Amino acid sequence: MSVLAAAPTEIHESGDSALRVVAISEAGEHNWLTVHGLADWLENCGAEGLHGAVPTYDSLLVEFDPILVSARQVRAFVKLGLLELGRSAGSATAPRKFDVPVVYGGEFGPDLERVAQHQGISVDEVIRLHTEKTYTVRCLGAPAGSPMMDGPAFPKPVPRLKDPRLSVPAGAVAVAGRQAVIAPAAAPGGWCVIGQTPLSVLNIRREPLVPYKPGDILRFRQIRAEDFGQYNGLELEPQALASADVDLEKSGAQP
Repeated sequence: MSVLAAAPTEIHESGDSALRVVAISEAGEHNWLTVHGLADWLENCGAEGLHGAVPTYDSLLVEFDPILVSARQVRAFVKLGLLELGRSAGSATAPRKFDVPVVYGGEFGPDLERVAQHQGISVDEVIRLHTEKTYTVRCLGAPAGSPMMDGPAFPKPVPRLKDPRLSVPAGAVAVAGRQAVIAPAAAPGGWCVIGQTPLSVLNIRREPLVPYKPGDILRFRQIRAEDFGQYNGLELEPQALASADVDLEKSGAQP
């Protein structure tokens, strides 16, 4: 991930062992590129005492060991990293692409009709809008590294459920506000679930636990409910590495 020049930022202390860096330009994409580019730089700069850098849409939490390094020194690292962003712009790796099969509606997407009614469009139009675009993973959220993404081009923001569910299954494909997400693990949730992918997203024996990272690209693809079981045991992987489509073609499954 690269940016030609860093967006203007503000740096705030967050307790005695972290700094919060906030990008404050008027361009949301520029802010996102800045905080994620800075996170990548800090993770690889080798500075003593830095524990990690956690980026979101427009801010970054930089964690450090106050016994080994001071907030003033970390602030200096941050400023250096912001200066270095433009110099390393040409070294960014290309985003990986992920194909995500989804069964929409019914038991797999109990809120699909609710979303359609709220938007004033048909169920088929909700599915079309959800599957026609590609999604950039903006950051990782809860639970378990959920891929937080800008949502589909619905006419209106999607309201959250008035009564959140106590458990949403792993693989649930959901929308809320102007965002979209996949649930890597079962957990409570108040987002509207419009479908479910049969692929396993979370692998506790893998490091990292999820296969994607911010900047990677996801594309949703509708499959039939009767084909859900054809994906049993398969994990979500980058397209270049995935063999799911090849296996399904051999087995006669149709998308």
